[in-house]
Amino acid sequence: MNELELKKFANQIRVETLKSLVNLGFGHFGGSLSIVETLAVLYGKVMNLDPKDPQWSVRDYFVLSKGHAGPALYSTLALKGYYPLNQLLTLNKNGTNLPSHPDRLKTLGVDVTTGSLGQGISIAAGIALSHQLRKMPNRTFCIVGDGELNEGQCWEAFQFIAHHQLTNLTIFVDYNKQQLDGYLTDIINPFDLEKKFQSFGFSTVEVKGDDIMALYKVLSQSHTKPLVVILNSVKGQGVSYLENLNNCHHLRLDQDSRLAIEQAITQLEAKYAS
Repeated sequence: MNELELKKFANQIRVETLKSLVNLGFGHFGGSLSIVETLAVLYGKVMNLDPKDPQWSVRDYFVLSKGHAGPALYSTLALKGYYPLNQLLTLNKNGTNLPSHPDRLKTLGVDVTTGSLGQGISIAAGIALSHQLRKMPNRTFCIVGDGELNEGQCWEAFQFIAHHQLTNLTIFVDYNKQQLDGYLTDIINPFDLEKKFQSFGFSTVEVKGDDIMALYKVLSQSHTKPLVVILNSVKGQGVSYLENLNNCHHLRLDQDSRLAIEQAITQLEAKYAS
């Protein structure tokens, strides 16, 4: 995909994510939308995948450690052809293959079951180490939430990753500055994430969370240390109504919010219609 195609892909992911959440009537809007561009770059340009063979032995692996952003991942996988788009409307409903948080036993294309914060990055470390030991070409990509970094298990995993020089693993920190209960600085101040990761032995780069080409450029470069990309993102990214809310981590829609988001969907669909 070229730049325009990647932007269109990100727009499609955002639209389908919003549609599935509006259809459900509630869900994790904020943290799903803040990773849309990252998913577009990974699945549209960077990762080695085959939707017709989800268990392909040399595929790249993706771990959504912040599992509550599952709706964005599901939309991405559907758009890549892992399953029909209309399946997105079954999100979190009885009998669905698309539960609230990713489940590798239910959803094609999901490599790791996540939801208990802190665990996904540890699993990603294990996957990367297994491929390193076997001299396999597979790469692993993992998104962790900034609020998730309150979990000590994350930092144990980071120390393990740096010690074993797992350069086949790339970590994204979705630095949208809010978590379930409010702003990071009011709950547990993260201080300088870039310096913290550098002190742990990582190559560290900060990128604007919606800058598709900057993300691709970073991922196209080689690094002698494991890479952390700090995504300077916004909760509800790409939808001004959500961006301007005090907290859109999880929303149960009322009539006004539903109307505002439906209007946003219409605007997004028209963005690349011509």
